[in-house]
Amino acid sequence: MKVYFVGAGPGDPELITVRGRRLLEEADVVIYADSLIHPGILGYVREGAEIHGSSSMRLQELVDLMAEACAAGKMVVRLVSGDPSLYSAVNEQTSLLERKGISCEIVPGVSSFSAAAASLGVELTCPEVSQAVVLARAEGRTPLPEGARLADVLHPSATAAVFLSAGLGEELLREFLATGFPERTPAAAVYRASWESERRLETRLELLPERLAREGMHHQTLILVGEVLGRERREGKRSRLYGG
Repeated sequence: MKVYFVGAGPGDPELITVRGRRLLEEADVVIYADSLIHPGILGYVREGAEIHGSSSMRLQELVDLMAEACAAGKMVVRLVSGDPSLYSAVNEQTSLLERKGISCEIVPGVSSFSAAAASLGVELTCPEVSQAVVLARAEGRTPLPEGARLADVLHPSATAAVFLSAGLGEELLREFLATGFPERTPAAAVYRASWESERRLETRLELLPERLAREGMHHQTLILVGEVLGRERREGKRSRLYGG
C-alpha cells in the first residue's frame, strides 16, 4: 500500500534519476502529468503496465485511482514534472492518500531552474556576486501566503528563479524594481528547458516584459534574474574551494 511520487525532471527523458527510471520500469500503474512531462519518458514503462494521463482528472478522481490500484496489490508510480518539492501539488495528494492508510515515498528529480541554468551555461551562485538563490512565483490563481509577495522575498544580492509567472511580465518588473533591483539587471527566460522545443532569451530586467510578450513565452517558462547572469560580473571571481 504505497505510492511512489517520482520527479520526472524538466523534460529530457535522460534527466530522470536512476532510481526514478527503475521504479517506472517496475510499476504496474503509472499516472503522469501528460500536459507537462515529455512523452519520451514513457519509454521506460514496461509493456503491459497501465498508463494514465492526469491533466483531465480532478484531485479526488486522481487519488481514488491510486488508492484502488494499491488496494488491488499493484505498484503505483505518480510521475510529476521537475522536482516534487517545488510547485508540484504533491502535498494535497499525499495527505488524502495517507488518510486512506496508503504510505507515500517521494523520489526527487531535476528542477527546471537547474535545467535553465545549465542551458544558459551559468552557475547561479558566484563569489562576491551572489551566494543565495530565491525560488519564488508571482501571485496568480493560487494565492500567496501573507507577507510572501515577490517584493517581500526578493533581494538584489540574490539570484531569483521565478516559476509559473512568465505571463505576468509587467507585474514581475514592478515587484523586482520595488525590491531595489536596477533596471539593467541581467535577466533570462527559458521555455521548456531541456526539451527539443526549448527556447531561451537573455535580456535586461527593464526589457523582460516586452521580450516575453514578443517571444510568446508564457507557460512552462522559467525566469532568472540577477547580476550573476552577467558574464562581466562573474569574470575573475573565484571561490576558496580549490585554494590559490
